Amino acid sequence: MGGTEQLKGRVALVTGAASGLGRATSIALAEAGARVVLADVNDTGSGETRAMIAGAADVVHLDVTDDESRRSVVAALFDLHGDAFDILVNVAGIDRPGYITDIDLADYRTVQAVNCEGPIFLTSEFLKRVQHLPEGRTADVVHIVSLSAITSGSGAIAYNGSKAGFRNATACIQRELREKAVRLPDGTERPFPCRVQSVIPAAMDTPMMHQWQLPAHLMMPPSAVAEMVATLLLLHPACFVPEMQIVPRLEPNFPR
Repeated sequence: MGGTEQLKGRVALVTGAASGLGRATSIALAEAGARVVLADVNDTGSGETRAMIAGAADVVHLDVTDDESRRSVVAALFDLHGDAFDILVNVAGIDRPGYITDIDLADYRTVQAVNCEGPIFLTSEFLKRVQHLPEGRTADVVHIVSLSAITSGSGAIAYNGSKAGFRNATACIQRELREKAVRLPDGTERPFPCRVQSVIPAAMDTPMMHQWQLPAHLMMPPSAVAEMVATLLLLHPACFVPEMQIVPRLEPNFPR
């Protein structure tokens, strides 16, 4: 997809941009012509991502767990770019393993805050703005969920639970946006001016996965999932993908 320029003129906020899938997604969207805003708590990592991008990209400090941080970043981007800021990709995620007999409450709450609460409320702030886009415009939100949302794993109570919650919340958001369609005098409907789509990837070769010591050949490169995110953004505005699973061809336990 490199160099297609199909997203030219659009500004995309990508969370978790300092490494892993967030970095890969930022690079893919920049290659497709978007101006990418690299958001993370790790400003150094975001700066490293910026150095890998030939096109327009900016670094912004964003703590997805902090309400003021979410509000201020979204407001600043709309003030700076106006309606050109019409893409949000929620990638940021963490994992803190813990078994039921020793799980740490603080770790559990942190995982829930980063993986579920944070992206839900960041999407809320974004939708409050793009709901006023003029007819004919369609903004995009892509949620990165996880195959862990639909599976169970030992030591993964916090992560799997947070992703399951995020998946269900995403479906609720999609339902609400369908109900916000405007009925026109001729009986037809005009959809809400933003679509929310989700990707459910299995294991990727990212820093977060290193703790599980999975063989590299059983994981996907994050660039493969990033390409799928870019593809979703280029779909015809009359359609959307509620959720899409993407897994390595050598995934040992799929289908599940």
